[in-house]
Amino acid sequence: MSRILLIAPTCDGSDIGEAWVAYQWAARLAPRHDVTLLTYHKRGRPPARTQLDGLRIVEWAEPPLLGRAERLNSLLKPGYAAFYVRARRWIKRALAAGEHFDVVHQPVPVAMRYPSPAAGLGVPVVVGPVGGGLSDPPGFSDDGDTSPWYTRLRALDQFRLRHDPLLRRTYTDARVVLGIAPYVGDLLEGIPLHELVVMSETALPELPPAHSRSTHPGALRLLFVGRLVRTKGARDLVRAMSLLADEDVVLDVVGDGPDRATCEALAVELEVADRVRFLGRLDRGEVDAFYRDADVFVFPSYREPGGNVALEAMGHGLPLIVCDRGGPGSAVDATCAIALPVSTPDALARDVAAAVRTLAHDPARRLAMGRSARERVTSMGLWDAKIRAVEAIYNRVGSGSAATPHG
Repeated sequence: MSRILLIAPTCDGSDIGEAWVAYQWAARLAPRHDVTLLTYHKRGRPPARTQLDGLRIVEWAEPPLLGRAERLNSLLKPGYAAFYVRARRWIKRALAAGEHFDVVHQPVPVAMRYPSPAAGLGVPVVVGPVGGGLSDPPGFSDDGDTSPWYTRLRALDQFRLRHDPLLRRTYTDARVVLGIAPYVGDLLEGIPLHELVVMSETALPELPPAHSRSTHPGALRLLFVGRLVRTKGARDLVRAMSLLADEDVVLDVVGDGPDRATCEALAVELEVADRVRFLGRLDRGEVDAFYRDADVFVFPSYREPGGNVALEAMGHGLPLIVCDRGGPGSAVDATCAIALPVSTPDALARDVAAAVRTLAHDPARRLAMGRSARERVTSMGLWDAKIRAVEAIYNRVGSGSAATPHG
């Protein structure tokens, strides 16, 4: 059993995204280790202390007036500066009072733009899984991104990784940086790291029940699940459907976002609206039903840092068509997915259509890929496997003696 200081400025098992991910780390580590959690209580949400047992929780209230613009707050995290100051002060005082932690682990925020309050204090630090910062392929730079203006502030990340001393210290000091995909190593190439380990930012709590995927008469059912922003590739998938007019193929699009209207208009313009259904955001049970009923999961996101929906599809035993880039490209292999190169929107649409056509005419391959997908996610995509992997890292880098602050 290790003494672990877990740093997570957001931690809420009833929420989604990073808050849910942080909750999984805390809830799954607490029965196995002596865990102290430093976190914020997000206004309007249940505090972590009412959701978690078996660990010490140090929880501060989120500063007022934050969190009202949910998407902006999620991207920029304006409350993180105050959390950093509070957490760093707490860690220094705890160490000065003689407290000992074998390892500090900060699993969120996932974006690489946030310095760790534990950096430089003499305790072995594990940072991540971290990601983000993936740029658009050059051929997509002028293709009408409908994302809100503030998402373009991500362009500052590489400048800060080169010049922000607090941020650079986070990565030079960390004993292990967990990167959500191999591209993270490329983004951190100019920073001397002790060790980089590839690990997805999230995982499945458990495998969905197995169900038969025997071939059936009628149309091949394609499924896309994700927020409808330009970079997720739904627009390219609609274009691909226009190249499959001679195939009996239908597409269900689950999700909502600023690119939905553009995608719907494009489906009408390309005369595929009768074969493409836009279903909006659905609850978990409804999404799982679409996974069960689909034949192929198609997710041509060309700037996807993580790979959660790919893991979900794999858990449901679906063959996948993804871009060979970022998280989805890292999550799959050739036994379970067709991973596509990315150059231009037109080329991506053609490649998606060709991959769909290949699987439409080879049901045996579809079924074999689906079985391989489920086997792969069982070995690398479940929370139990992730916890075991990070525990091996704790054992390898953990401190056996009390740490003394020096920063």
